[in-house]
Amino acid sequence: MDRTPTGLNDSKAVIIPTYNEKENIEKIIRAVFDLEGDYHIIIIDDGSPDGTADIVRNLQKEFPDRLFMIGRSGKLGLGTAYITGFKWALAHGYEYIFEMDADFSHNPEDLPRLYRTCSVEGADLAIGSRYCNGVSVINWPIGRVVMSYFASVYVRTVLGMKVYDTTAGFKCYRRKVLETIDLDRIRLKGYGFQIEMKYTTFRLGFRIREVPIIFVDRKEGTSKMSSGIFGEAFWGVLGMRFRKIRPKA
Repeated sequence: MDRTPTGLNDSKAVIIPTYNEKENIEKIIRAVFDLEGDYHIIIIDDGSPDGTADIVRNLQKEFPDRLFMIGRSGKLGLGTAYITGFKWALAHGYEYIFEMDADFSHNPEDLPRLYRTCSVEGADLAIGSRYCNGVSVINWPIGRVVMSYFASVYVRTVLGMKVYDTTAGFKCYRRKVLETIDLDRIRLKGYGFQIEMKYTTFRLGFRIREVPIIFVDRKEGTSKMSSGIFGEAFWGVLGMRFRKIRPKA
């Protein structure tokens, strides 16, 4: 990763963690780059053995000033992948920093809606929400929908945070949010990371808005969800309730 973005003005970085996403990665990259608004992409690849990183390297020849990649040595957790991307994006001057999955469960065409919610409507964090306008999930088994929905109910009850989709991973941050959060003190690595980041943003007094989206389960590749991820989130939320949260010194 030896390229640095240039000419950043109102700049937008989309962070996409990957592990074995060869079926999706080129399509998602091209879909984002087809959007108006000069979005840049930062891939965080955790040593995918299926050749995902090789596909990205080939595409970097076509998009040398818009596509960047950080390769890591193994599966180190979703949270640490995003934090690695956050730190890189902050160091390179991006103003709006997005999280998005590689598998098209998040529709790239919703990126401008999240961006406008921050840049025009004044939110500090815009969340692509499955649950703020009923339940908008396609192709999930009913058991998984129920588990996810009531996980957010549990989080709202325990933490007192008025966010309907607390585990959502489709988001846009203003850089000042990520500059204020002490990223080195974020503890959870799985989907609990998504809760912890929202709760930290909430406790630090930033403005959070939910933007309704339709979430479509992946059509290609393999889900990374596991029962351990939910267990970490369940107990981690209890710990958050009693933790002091301070801005970065």
